[in-house]
Amino acid sequence: MSSPPLLWSLLFLCPEQKCKSGPVDLVFLIDSSRSVRPHEFETMRKFMIDILDTLDIGLNATRVGVVQYSSQVRSEFSLKTHSKLDTMVKGINQIIPLAQGTMTGLAIRYVMNNAFTAEGGDRPKVPNVVVIVTDGRPQDRVAEVAAEAREKGIEIYAVGVARADMTSLRAMASPPFEDHVFLVESFDLIHQFGLQFQDKLCDMDLCNTVEHGCEHQCVSTPGSYYCICPEGQLLQDDGKSCGTCKSANIDLVLLIDGSKSVRPQNFELVKKFVNQVVDSLDVSAHGTRVGLVQYSSRVRTEFPLNMYHSADEIKAAVMKVDYMEKGTMTGLAIKHMLENSFSEAEGARPFSRNIPRIGLVFTDGRSQDDITEFAKKAKEAGITMYAVGVGKAVEDELREIASEPVEKHFYYTTDFTAISTIAENLKLNVCPEESQGEIEVKDPCACESLVEFQQATMSSLEQLTQKHILFKRLSPNTGCCLTLGNLR
Repeated sequence: MSSPPLLWSLLFLCPEQKCKSGPVDLVFLIDSSRSVRPHEFETMRKFMIDILDTLDIGLNATRVGVVQYSSQVRSEFSLKTHSKLDTMVKGINQIIPLAQGTMTGLAIRYVMNNAFTAEGGDRPKVPNVVVIVTDGRPQDRVAEVAAEAREKGIEIYAVGVARADMTSLRAMASPPFEDHVFLVESFDLIHQFGLQFQDKLCDMDLCNTVEHGCEHQCVSTPGSYYCICPEGQLLQDDGKSCGTCKSANIDLVLLIDGSKSVRPQNFELVKKFVNQVVDSLDVSAHGTRVGLVQYSSRVRTEFPLNMYHSADEIKAAVMKVDYMEKGTMTGLAIKHMLENSFSEAEGARPFSRNIPRIGLVFTDGRSQDDITEFAKKAKEAGITMYAVGVGKAVEDELREIASEPVEKHFYYTTDFTAISTIAENLKLNVCPEESQGEIEVKDPCACESLVEFQQATMSSLEQLTQKHILFKRLSPNTGCCLTLGNLR
């Protein structure tokens, strides 16, 4: 049974609930389209006031701005307008709804270009947070402008009420979605988000309040934090330390979707994604080899594993790849990879050399053919499969392609502008726990090798002698290395 709205209000009004965290620049972006009924808008008004009552409001603490939108966008007050809670509450109570359409993309762009500016009261090095509250589907595009806002460092919470579209909420919100996307059944329940949001906002400066353990740099996000490494270094599996360790030997084939739904401008982003992956690998003839296959209604090998032997050569070739368009035959592409790309004729090294084979499938939509048979055969053939999906990619298909454990081999994002983040987090055996691939073979005639052999042999013979199995006699040699004498 849901708690009554009065209880939520009482929880918010408790004095001890005041958030005393570090400074935050917070903007409410509220939907005042005609579908929001008058009593619902009053609930949204009260929702904002209740949250403000929990915050430490001030020009040197939390600053708050309010923007409403429908078919147009209107700033009710900026981040620098009010320095006290009472005048801020008065400003919210004076808002008159616009009652028109739902141009959410236009509103996000306004907030990015106007609300979070120095002229609007935005402060440098202070976290920017926007809470979008909407009850419907946007009538314009939101994914691209939301991604642009996130790239500028704006943390986006998307709160949907009643008729709101979950796909659109996910397209707007910052990752991880479980922390930034909320969908409630009615405006009366919107206070549930307020309590969770308060907890996250009050933990804004975790980098300054917890032992984060980041080796290089800690970055705060609402309710969480993450570590980053200097350019040229990789964040290790512990999420805290940095290193340059790279897989010495893998055979990697990337299958990239060139169907018409990708569109030319996004295909360029896909190529940049491929080059980001290449940058994380130690490419050479004897180290990592990379092959590239593009597919749509047909499949085309752009270059096989044995064509290029340096990262620069591969990246240059990738940027020259022409976009195919047409359909999405993912199953056919995996079949091609299995039967051709990982053949010795195209540069795959024999299984006897113990070099991991990795296939990475990138797609933006549902396959037009069956993927089950060849996805299964690829994994049975010893190929570790990664699945990266974007936009309208089908999660069930991606999971079917991915190797076990699926959570470590399956990645998804709502829009193409975010795939660079996937490339940064992709772990293609980058730092294996145990060495894989070819074993270094030393010159058996080298003195160092003979010493190692001598020491190992003497140790084994010593153990046998102690068990009364053998007696040994070693004859010295005048060279740098000892040689074994006769055994009796």
